[in-house]
Amino acid sequence: MNELTATTHSVHALVLTGFGINCEEELAAAYRLAGGAATIVHFNEVLNGQTSIHDYDVLNFPGGFSFGDDLGSGVVMANKVRFRKLPSGRTLLEEIGAFIKAGGYVVGICNGFQMLVKMGLLPDFAGQQEREVTLTHNASGRYEDRWVRLAVNPNNRSPFLKGLTSLEVPVRHGEGRLVIRDEAIRSRILAEGLNCLTYCDSTGCETAEYPLNPNGAELNCAGLTDTTGHVFGLMPHPEAFLSLYNHPDWARRKRLDPALSEEGDGLKLFRNIVEHISQTRAAQPAEAAANQVSL
Repeated sequence: MNELTATTHSVHALVLTGFGINCEEELAAAYRLAGGAATIVHFNEVLNGQTSIHDYDVLNFPGGFSFGDDLGSGVVMANKVRFRKLPSGRTLLEEIGAFIKAGGYVVGICNGFQMLVKMGLLPDFAGQQEREVTLTHNASGRYEDRWVRLAVNPNNRSPFLKGLTSLEVPVRHGEGRLVIRDEAIRSRILAEGLNCLTYCDSTGCETAEYPLNPNGAELNCAGLTDTTGHVFGLMPHPEAFLSLYNHPDWARRKRLDPALSEEGDGLKLFRNIVEHISQTRAAQPAEAAANQVSL
């Protein structure tokens, strides 16, 4: 059992790093500011069996440039997860599958989102971790580093997005354009509300217009969940907007509205998941006691 489980925190996030991942500190900070705990470990600690993902509540694949994106964003890391055997004899992908079935949450941001789709974890309709969508080069043909506005699908299944209708966050990627394998998968994504985040304009209306949609993604998609809501991937960086002062326009906005919250939009996602897991855990003893009485 990891020493983190002995702390007083009820929600524990495992944040992976190494091989070119470079957003781990901001992501860990997001959980801590939201009232949870976070431990950053090198990917090899998990692959070598020194750290077990099952000791945590949320498994996080941060942004960055894993393996330099030399073979495509997230491809090499996804293959490590899919094929590298752990000391247990199972692959990390198999362990992640068990982790999700046991109630754990998996999040991938930017390069982490690219990893999740190339592992076959999103949207994973077939349940076989087959690649059904991909993320490829931006339609603009260049790296995009800008702030965007996102609309939250009211039918989404992710506790990260509970109660949210829109948010403003930055993007910074060269391969963020979602491409869907076929029309059947496209239709299911829409029908089941898995297209949880879409690029939108200042009025909250979904848009394909560049640069409001910075990459030309199908369905104007900025984020996806799986059918369980336990796997969540998004291209924008909520961990990069934890404080109002992260925003380039904070001074003007604060002058116009002195009562403006000093928390950034991105922090809301992490507060949501920490609260959700805490409430779920608190309800479990009561449910167990009720079941015992009924027996």
